[in-house]
Amino acid sequence: MRFQIKHEIEGRLRVHMMQNRMTFAEADTLQYYLEGLPGVAHAKVYEKTCDAVVTYTAERADIITALKQFCYDRVELPTAISGHSSREMNAEYQSRLVGQTLIHFGKKLFLPYPVRAAITAVKSVKYLYQGAHCLLQRKIEVSVLDAVAIGVSVFRGEMNTAASVMYLLGIGETLEEWTHKKSVDDLARSMSLNVSKVWLLQDGQEILVSAKEVALGDSVVVRMGNVIPFDGVIRQGEAMVNQASMTGESLPVRKEVGTYVYAGTVVEEGEIVLQVREMSGSTRFEKIVTMIEDSEKLKSTVESRAEHLADRLVPYTLLGTGLIYALTRNVTKALAVLMVDFSCALKLSMPISVLSAIREAGSYHITVKGGKYLEAVAEANTIVFDKTGTLTKAKPAVRRVYTFCDKEEDELLCLAACLEEHFPHSMAKAVVSAAAEKGLEHEETHSKVEYIVAHGIASSVEGQKVVIGSYHFVFEDEACTIDPAEQEKFDALPKEYSHLYLAIDGRLAAVICIEDPLRAEAAEVISNLRALGLKRIVMMTGDNEHTAAAIAKKVGIEEYFSEVLPEDKAEFVRKETEKGNKVIMIGDGINDSPALSAANVGIAISDGAEIAREIADITIAADDLHELVKLKRLSNLLMKRIHRNYRAIVGINAGLIAFGVAGVFMPATSALLHNISTLVISLQDMRNLLDDAE
Repeated sequence: MRFQIKHEIEGRLRVHMMQNRMTFAEADTLQYYLEGLPGVAHAKVYEKTCDAVVTYTAERADIITALKQFCYDRVELPTAISGHSSREMNAEYQSRLVGQTLIHFGKKLFLPYPVRAAITAVKSVKYLYQGAHCLLQRKIEVSVLDAVAIGVSVFRGEMNTAASVMYLLGIGETLEEWTHKKSVDDLARSMSLNVSKVWLLQDGQEILVSAKEVALGDSVVVRMGNVIPFDGVIRQGEAMVNQASMTGESLPVRKEVGTYVYAGTVVEEGEIVLQVREMSGSTRFEKIVTMIEDSEKLKSTVESRAEHLADRLVPYTLLGTGLIYALTRNVTKALAVLMVDFSCALKLSMPISVLSAIREAGSYHITVKGGKYLEAVAEANTIVFDKTGTLTKAKPAVRRVYTFCDKEEDELLCLAACLEEHFPHSMAKAVVSAAAEKGLEHEETHSKVEYIVAHGIASSVEGQKVVIGSYHFVFEDEACTIDPAEQEKFDALPKEYSHLYLAIDGRLAAVICIEDPLRAEAAEVISNLRALGLKRIVMMTGDNEHTAAAIAKKVGIEEYFSEVLPEDKAEFVRKETEKGNKVIMIGDGINDSPALSAANVGIAISDGAEIAREIADITIAADDLHELVKLKRLSNLLMKRIHRNYRAIVGINAGLIAFGVAGVFMPATSALLHNISTLVISLQDMRNLLDDAE
């Protein structure tokens, strides 16, 4: 595509696309294309000017070539982006704010006072009606205070005061609505389904295909720990399905043949064959938006406290107005109290603070499912790490395969991959990747695959029982044995690796040695978390004592537990919360889901199992533990901002009331200064916390 370079410095380009106008859809497409280019750190597209800014680390020539090759028709935009972009919404609210301001000040410049007064009187009806409606419900809330303030101003003929109050209330409502809607949309979009491949059942055979190839009426196999990719009806099997991401239910629901299941829910136990009834992801998106907006879990304690406090303060404001009038018999001084209230600022600024923090977290690839989780992160004193995929890299690799039978190494690795590819765990992915790198192809010759959480996999191949998993599962649960002639070789297995044991017909066939490299940033992150207030840092892993001790020492964790089962992790977290500790649990696998649910805040690493991501309260998509430090800093700064807001609101409004009662400010001036201070605090609350801190 033709473009012109408007400005350039090293690592940054601003280009103008040679087109007369750019639609919102075209802007989204261009931004999606640019952000997907190798070496592009950041891209921003401005549809109004048809410009794009690209920050890059790649070669300049590569970026120029990519821009030349760009064509809107060749880029396929994901539904989650094309159907639910916030670009159009942002433009709409910006225009609305500009329009409100131009109309308010334009009336003062171009309309005579009688016309302005008539317009103000008509507009005041809406606020008076809302106040009266609230009173009829036997409630005295903020709408009553607004109605009284505007009504008294209109009654006294102070139309400019009434107009200013309504203008600032309107601006505040627009800003709150915009921030809330954008935050909810961003959150819902990040929670939207993104399944790339599924197991399609055709003629009794399971085939791994792209989700795009599935058509209405097709049958799809979904096993334990996997997300259900489409809406549909169960045709075979039964399962316990976790629907928390859809309905907010904390307990899994039993689903059997003939029942309907929804895309995005997760199979916790069992296995089903699903007949696809709905392909579009938009239905799930809309359901998530509705769930988030209706769910009380979105609100933090401080938000709810601010809302309740705001409404509780209204009667006292009205009482103060009456008391001042009774003492002074001065309407102007009484109005000074009425025009300045604490509730408006409290009710507006707190939700904006929390939703802005959720939005900011999203910019760091951190999905927070509710404000109360940021508050819990700030208050937490204990953090529990699962080792695999969190403190260690999310992509362990097979280093060697030791054989203990007459079969070839590649044959055994191929068999292991054939079983492991059905289950989403980092160790399983390592085996599948190792087989793929060697070009080992396999046929689905095994029977039904059974997955035992945190232990291993059992199946049958050509009439022989095959198991693969941990030492405990293979040798203790399944009572498999080792050929005596191979015992010495078995004892000499390198201890620096994690071991995956494969047995056929009760005899050990192979040991797959898997290296799970420690994240380079892990030790630094642990140190930073301690500095940010987390007093107790614990590591829990299913690995043996030797491996666990080595990892804990390297990252600087003093308290660790080895060879633990999922129920052990969950029980530890439950006991700590019962003691009054605020606990953060971090994991990425199926076996972490019980502990994630039990913690005050469950954080999932998004490359892990779908069930962990769905159950978790916060998901970190970036492959860097430094994002965890950012999350903790962001949460701490949010609480500081909220407490600072409380002090500012009380101080400013108390001062305005005092000056008004003393006669220093007229009611109109007090109202204007009150609303301006509320607006300034709200605008400050929309600023990025981490940017301000830096």
